[in-house]
Amino acid sequence: MEIPGGFFISFEGIEGCGKTTQARILADSLSAAGYEVVLTREPGGTVIGDRIRDILLDLCHGGMADLTEILLYNAARVQHLAELVMPSLALGRVVITDRFTDSTVAYQGYGRGIDLSVVMGIDGLATKSFRPHLTVLLDLPAEGGLGRNREARKVDRLELEHLDFHRRVREGFLRIARAEPWRVEVMDASRPVSVIKDEVWGAVTGRLQTLKGRG
Repeated sequence: MEIPGGFFISFEGIEGCGKTTQARILADSLSAAGYEVVLTREPGGTVIGDRIRDILLDLCHGGMADLTEILLYNAARVQHLAELVMPSLALGRVVITDRFTDSTVAYQGYGRGIDLSVVMGIDGLATKSFRPHLTVLLDLPAEGGLGRNREARKVDRLELEHLDFHRRVREGFLRIARAEPWRVEVMDASRPVSVIKDEVWGAVTGRLQTLKGRG
C-alpha cells in the first residue's frame, strides 16, 4: 500500500527501551519546527483501540489464546489506520506511532511462535502490508529493559512473560531490521536520552529532506 501525503514514523523495541519517551520528544521537536504532528500509539489511538488495549494488557487475561491476541492487535490496527493514521497522512501531517506492525511480528511471531506466514497473512488482510517511511528500533538487551520497567513499577500482562520470551522478541526485531535496513534504523537504547534524541532527530530530518526533494 502506498503512503499518501505525509510522513509516517514508528518507534519499536522491547519493553523498557525508551521508545515512548523518544516518540514524545520527537513529536515536540517537530512541532516546534513547524510540522503538523500526530502522536499516537498501538494498540490505541482510537476509542475502540484503547478498549482493545485494556483487554490485551489486563493482568486478569493471562489465559488469552495466542490467536485471540494477534487478532485483537490487528483489529485495533485496522481501526487505527482507518480513523487516525490514513486521514492524517492524507492531510500531509507527520504521524508518529509508538509501535506498529513490527511489534506484532516480533511479539506474536518470534515471541509466541505463531508461524510467520500466518502473522504476515493476517497483516496483509489488516494493513495490505502498509509500512512506515521510517522505523526507529531502540535496541536493548531484554534484562535491561525489564529492569527499567521494574524500577518504574510498570507491570502489564506481556511484561510478566519469562525472560526467554523477551529475548526472542528482541531477536525478532533485529531480524526485521536486517531484512529491511532501508526502513529500520537501529539505535543503541542503553545510551543517555539526550544522545538518542539527537540521533533520532538526524535520521528523521534526513528522511524528511529527501522526501521534500523528491516532491
